[in-house]
Amino acid sequence: MTKQMQAVNELTRDEFVARFGAIYEDSPWVAGDAYELRPFDSVAALHDAMGQVVTAAGFERQLELIRAHPDLAGKLAIAGDLTESSTEEQKSVGLDRLTGEEFARFDSANRAYRDRFQFPFIICVREHSRSDILASFHERLHHTRDEEIERALHEIQRIAWHRLESILEKSS
Repeated sequence: MTKQMQAVNELTRDEFVARFGAIYEDSPWVAGDAYELRPFDSVAALHDAMGQVVTAAGFERQLELIRAHPDLAGKLAIAGDLTESSTEEQKSVGLDRLTGEEFARFDSANRAYRDRFQFPFIICVREHSRSDILASFHERLHHTRDEEIERALHEIQRIAWHRLESILEKSS
């Protein structure tokens, strides 16, 4: 076990939630529940524990987690009301610098997706380009709601991995 992971395991519950509570969008309960699964011998083990919490949470809580995510380049982004992590992620692929035409395409895609599935489109933007993201919107609109719930949870895990790495890099 690394010194970094030893330090993570020595955090109090409140310290742990304060440090890792933002990994899952507006859902600090994931970190709170994962705390009980200590000790973690690696970053991957911590990430896996958080994933286990989400899996065990049940359908309604998973849906709440999905719905906690903002639309890509949506109203919250325009108003500057995204979480710090979401702001950084959307900026990383230039969603804060869309042309009028690009914004209209994202807005239309967001509306179509929400209308079909009743939750926001979720993709780990750090792993895609803007054009890939738009193509994914159109491809995924043909999926079933159950397929998209499963996909959203998978993408949330990818987002969580990047956020966890970022938090740990800043503290080392």
